[in-house]
Amino acid sequence: WEGLGLCSYLLIGFWYKEPYNGYAARKAFIVTRIGDTLFAIGLLVLFTGLGTIEIQELMIRASSEWAGSSLPVLAAALLLGGALGKSAQLPLQTWLPDAMAGPTPVSALIHAATMVTAGVYLIARTHALFELAPAVMVLVAAIGAATLLLGSLSALVQKDIKRVLAYSTISQIGYMFLALGVGAWHAAMFHFMTHAFFKALLFLGAGAVILAMHHEQDMFKMGGLRKEMPFVFWTFLAGAASLSALPFVTAGYYSKDLVLSLVWPSPFGGGVLWACGLAGAFLTALYTFRMVFLTFFGESQRGIGPKPGIAITLPLLVLAILSIAGGFVETPGFLGGVDLFASFLSSVFAREVFQLETSGVIFAGVAAPLAGIAAAWLLYSRREALRGFVQKPLAAAVSSLWFSGWGFDRVYDFLIVRPFLALTAVLKGEPIDSPVNWLAKASEGLNLLLVKTQTGKVRLYAAGITIGAVLALSAAVLL
Repeated sequence: WEGLGLCSYLLIGFWYKEPYNGYAARKAFIVTRIGDTLFAIGLLVLFTGLGTIEIQELMIRASSEWAGSSLPVLAAALLLGGALGKSAQLPLQTWLPDAMAGPTPVSALIHAATMVTAGVYLIARTHALFELAPAVMVLVAAIGAATLLLGSLSALVQKDIKRVLAYSTISQIGYMFLALGVGAWHAAMFHFMTHAFFKALLFLGAGAVILAMHHEQDMFKMGGLRKEMPFVFWTFLAGAASLSALPFVTAGYYSKDLVLSLVWPSPFGGGVLWACGLAGAFLTALYTFRMVFLTFFGESQRGIGPKPGIAITLPLLVLAILSIAGGFVETPGFLGGVDLFASFLSSVFAREVFQLETSGVIFAGVAAPLAGIAAAWLLYSRREALRGFVQKPLAAAVSSLWFSGWGFDRVYDFLIVRPFLALTAVLKGEPIDSPVNWLAKASEGLNLLLVKTQTGKVRLYAAGITIGAVLALSAAVLL
């Protein structure tokens, strides 16, 4: 857990001569440490209350000793805090977009498939504890639903291809949290697996594009690359289709459809959460194919560098195959009902007894991504008119809000960073020693005044004694 955080910190700041990279590395380290602090406190609560932190024994004891207690709520909430930091979910999601300062293969390995999904694994692995805390499970689902929508809307207005994928990762992990929150444990882990395939593929494909474009990351300065880099285009398209949950032919469709089919009928779910997931599916397809059209379609705006060799294309091919075929291990009932993945996890997770596969739900799950792709093409083909619309004051303000990640950085800067810096400025001035030093200086000043009275002249001493005696007698008479 901490090793991942350290690797992330070191690799984000890999190009250490760039000041922004060092800033991004520190930000990632500090934000994830906030979650890790809560996680550590949660471990102390578990160890104090149950006498062990061995996971299987912990779950057995929690189920038997903490049933009906409030301690599971406290422990689960603290573990959730750790998961939110590591998996970049609200309100600790701000570090991941800045983590794109690191090398792109790092983004593919750590910030798409391993570190950011560690929080999902933590909750799934300790699911017995969370089942004892229904209020925390509802909170997990609500955070997941909110994060997937906010992340999708932010991805929709980004210009940097890697930041699109960063916000996409935040959003897709939101789906996993949504599934965890409604008790769809194996659905969360299924999306966990398929997401690793297609998101690593997209990051590596983006890296190949950036390399060919002489390290340019602005999608609006790209275009026409499907002709120049056909292999990268087709593999990237496979990953984009899977991320968009293109129906029936991609792994992403089967995992996302499973999540949505379990959200509504779950005791912890409902129509609102399902609607959030469905809206997220539409937005995901919209921003994903916006990225595809801007990068690979249209006219080439500049010459490209050397085309990628086998060291780049072979991983893309393997991940493209997995992004398409990886979902066939778990298919819905109307497509054969394959349940190899659920069977594999049956020793860990009990089968969900709730699942909704009505024609309306199935149709919505198919229509949402298709509508998103169609909307992306419509907006791309009319982007000149869209540019004029975005320049209007209200649209520009909304776009700016989404582009900045909903202003969380500004809020945290105002509420936390600036007060902390002000406090450090005060502490830097030695606030504890200063009063003592002031007392010493006052004593020194008084001493200097008294020294001036020691003149050695007897007349002055006699006058002083006389004046003192008169004042003392006057005080005695008056008081």
